[in-house]
Amino acid sequence: MEKVKVLFLCTGNSARSQIAEAFLRRYAGDRFEVFSAGLEPHGINRLAKKVMEEIGFDLSGHYSKEVSEFLGTTYFGYVITLCDNAESRCPIFPGASIRLHWPFEDPAVFQGTEEQELKKFREVRDQIRDRIESWLEENP
Repeated sequence: MEKVKVLFLCTGNSARSQIAEAFLRRYAGDRFEVFSAGLEPHGINRLAKKVMEEIGFDLSGHYSKEVSEFLGTTYFGYVITLCDNAESRCPIFPGASIRLHWPFEDPAVFQGTEEQELKKFREVRDQIRDRIESWLEENP
């Protein structure tokens, strides 16, 4: 049986979408083929890598992808936007069954000491994890 394809989309594909991809792949990779992309990808944020490493996730194999890589080539069961910018600029994916919008604050724009920035990344990481866990409970 073919897995349902899920695309997480945000502006830079540097933090939120990478985190969401990692969580869904770990929690339900047997049910979903998981991807992430950005409208304007610019590399994975080092703090995103760090806060995921803290809880046992290795993002070293991840890289930022441009959403255009998937247009017309990959058909998604779910396209999930993680920021308002991606929601308003998301291209139409022919064949996408369900489009969801889960807006999360962008931790990469938060400014403070490194510890304050890490705290913000942890907060957003945990919010994304909680949202994915509840979505999986709602869609067994």
